Amino acid sequence: MLQPWLEFEQTADHLTRYSGFAGTDLIAHGAESDEETIRDTAIAQPLLAAAALISAGALGLTPDKLPGYGDSVLIAGHSVGEIPAAALAGALTDETAMQLIGIRGRAMAEAAAAKLTGMAAVLGGAEDEVLTAIQQAGLSAANINGAGQIVAAGDQEDLGKLAQNPPAKARVIPLKVAGAFHTHYMAEARQKLATAAETVTPADPAVTLLSNRDGAPVSTGAQALEQIVDQVTCPVRWDACMETMREAGVTGILELLPGGTLAGLAKRGLKGTKTLAVKTPADLDAARDFIADHTA
Repeated sequence: MLQPWLEFEQTADHLTRYSGFAGTDLIAHGAESDEETIRDTAIAQPLLAAAALISAGALGLTPDKLPGYGDSVLIAGHSVGEIPAAALAGALTDETAMQLIGIRGRAMAEAAAAKLTGMAAVLGGAEDEVLTAIQQAGLSAANINGAGQIVAAGDQEDLGKLAQNPPAKARVIPLKVAGAFHTHYMAEARQKLATAAETVTPADPAVTLLSNRDGAPVSTGAQALEQIVDQVTCPVRWDACMETMREAGVTGILELLPGGTLAGLAKRGLKGTKTLAVKTPADLDAARDFIADHTA
């Protein structure tokens, strides 16, 4: 994922710094490790966060420059993406963000290893019927993503039952993740992140920063940090984030590396809103034009 980005002179320096903060070799994992290796939550989370920060930096979307766009910009991150989003908004330093990501990833990996759990995407169906079916199966709705996608999480046996008896007009697709994230199974991980967060002094966001809790903007750095901690065991309400974007009159959504998933949700959930996903350095020129078009 990061191999082509290493052609930029500063990328290796940033990844070396981020590796030290997160406690994992992001250059090796981003350029050499196989799929099975990076599926480890302790590796995947820092890798995803670093990718977002590196691509943002390549576009000049840094905490010192983003306030210059004024009300033209809002920032949101999905799940683990909330932490780099908070860093870009100026609520956390990149050092603190990567340290928290490292702790979060390792703690969630340990929690996932304690019991055989997982997640599955439920695509289609009526939302209320899907939520009822998930609850009746003994599962939790961990991600409510909008656009006809809800992610169920919990015991693997219960996930299998849901797959065998899906809600009407819905499909159940197992996800390649290590455990039941954003559920009570992550309680110990939340506590470890909360303990680490006690040593952090966040700043108030310099630009509009949305929370996964309810899609609303956070007003202070303390609120942003508290909700990042709580999010480990709470559902991701990306549907609410997209609704806030709709109400704000957002005209374009730029998804940072590794782009694609959220742009896809926006195409279905925010029809008519332009999207651009950054996947490789070849996308940077188009992304710069996209930024100019939607912040004019």
